[in-house]
Amino acid sequence: MTVRWGRCSNFKNCKDAQRRQHIPIPHGAAFVCPECAEPLLDENDIAPQKVVATPGKKPSATLLVAVAVAFLLVVVAGFAIWGRLHGANAAVTKNVPKAILRLAGSNTIGDTLGPSLAEAFLKDQGATDVRILPGANPLEKIVEGKLPGDSTASSITVAAHGSATAFTALAENNCDIGMASRKIKPEEAAKLASLGDMASAANEHVLGLDGIAVIVNATNPSDKLDKEKIMRIFTGEISDWSQVGSLSGAIKIYARNDSSGTYDTFKSLVLAGKPLAPGAQRIEDSKALSDAVAADPNGIGFIGLPYIQSAKPIAVSDKGTLSLLPTRLTVSTEDYLLSRRLYLYTPANPGNKYTRQFIEFALSKKGQDVVGASGFVAQNVAQVSQTVSDRAPGDYKWLTKDANRLSLDFRFQSGQTDLDNKAKVDLDRVVSLIADLNIPQDKVMLFGFSDSIGSPTANQALSLSRAKAVEEQFALRGMNPAIVRGYGSGLAVASDDTDEGRSRNRRVEIWVKK
Repeated sequence: MTVRWGRCSNFKNCKDAQRRQHIPIPHGAAFVCPECAEPLLDENDIAPQKVVATPGKKPSATLLVAVAVAFLLVVVAGFAIWGRLHGANAAVTKNVPKAILRLAGSNTIGDTLGPSLAEAFLKDQGATDVRILPGANPLEKIVEGKLPGDSTASSITVAAHGSATAFTALAENNCDIGMASRKIKPEEAAKLASLGDMASAANEHVLGLDGIAVIVNATNPSDKLDKEKIMRIFTGEISDWSQVGSLSGAIKIYARNDSSGTYDTFKSLVLAGKPLAPGAQRIEDSKALSDAVAADPNGIGFIGLPYIQSAKPIAVSDKGTLSLLPTRLTVSTEDYLLSRRLYLYTPANPGNKYTRQFIEFALSKKGQDVVGASGFVAQNVAQVSQTVSDRAPGDYKWLTKDANRLSLDFRFQSGQTDLDNKAKVDLDRVVSLIADLNIPQDKVMLFGFSDSIGSPTANQALSLSRAKAVEEQFALRGMNPAIVRGYGSGLAVASDDTDEGRSRNRRVEIWVKK
């Protein structure tokens, strides 16, 4: 039998490593330490050297016997070690949880929400001994539990290295579900065409809502900034706080790294194609960025809603709109200027049965409760009391005087009257709420709005047609709203200067009379 020689480098926990033991491993056996099961360093060059006979000189009988004995000892030791390793490897294999589901992508989702959802999902499946464990590095976690009828544990892995990695992992079949804190880009979708239309409801699932909070140190007197000033700060055009009427001092910028969906969204919504200031400190982890801003009196950064922590959020405005803080109401209705959606992406027809089950759980009331508990904005619908702006149309103010607004708006595919993927799921959520609370249908009102592009008459007609499109979908579900109105561009929540702003203004609100 031939052997390979190795040396263990696990000096902290292994006696063989501490003794610098040369370890023979039979070929075909796992090349790991028999003491601690860690991989061995290849040390074949330190194996006993072959005995080479001197030309013309016959080896002595004593030497031949010694060589034979040494060889037999190596063979016997090799068999013994192989047996130990085989038994150890079998035990390790037996105890390693089988991965039933793999999530990869956004750090915003994967840091806390992803593992918490995986934990709740396993428990919902009836698993016992469910626990969240650290992975290979701080951005990875393993959630394991023993499913009913199984003798060994099962696991769900969560790798949170940034939204961009969701799509590379899906392309390389290294995950079952991609997590993204931004919408998939056309070029990314093209590379995943074999998995289906990644923009369709079969592939794209809205997990929850988040607001990108612009944060400063708690001692900073700034309470609000408009989007243009924020853009000029983060591109370096404004470099001192005195330029925005605040304290004096050089502004220190903190930003997420390039693979972050948070950064991608901020770049799209705020930077308007301009590069980030060269001196910005880039940070991969959301919590670490928030902590850095909270510790720096001159700092400013942007972060997801759950990660504000000890930092101070500021209200954000745009041309012709009110300054709004990122709150559960302003984010759930997507009126807050830097609201965003959190996504899960899957193949249209996943081969893994747990993929579809996990998505169904995540979008259910139980799953959305986990979203809310993790600091994000869940999509479970609620009635909310709201003060109406003085800028609102008179008829709108009169109808909403004694009414509550539901905590969502219906939005549409770009340039169409077709509801987007989130709105299609929200229809059923609203119908469930109306039924659960036993709200009479004659108290339900729909109000449509448009952007300001085009004539007022055309915009009013378009806003009404969108409200009626929602009404038709409710009728299919057995609910008939009593009042349906279109108010054109009468109450903008964002500037119409950008595609993103126009899409926010194209909406249908739902109100319920008290």
